[in-house]
Amino acid sequence: MTDDRGVLDEFLDAAYTGHERLSSADLQRSAIAADLPATALTRIDALPEGEYAQDEASEALGGTA
Repeated sequence: MTDDRGVLDEFLDAAYTGHERLSSADLQRSAIAADLPATALTRIDALPEGEYAQDEASEALGGTA
């Protein structure tokens, strides 16, 4: 899952450009559009419903932001 971490970090950097907070549904739609690997999509799909700042999303996905 170390490879997923890099993919997820890059994805979050791109997704949050110009946005302070995004909903879990917004992140899921963006991840699908970005054609992320299945393992990364599974992690994003597992996010609890709600809105996240980038650091909150990274932490919820297992990051260290």
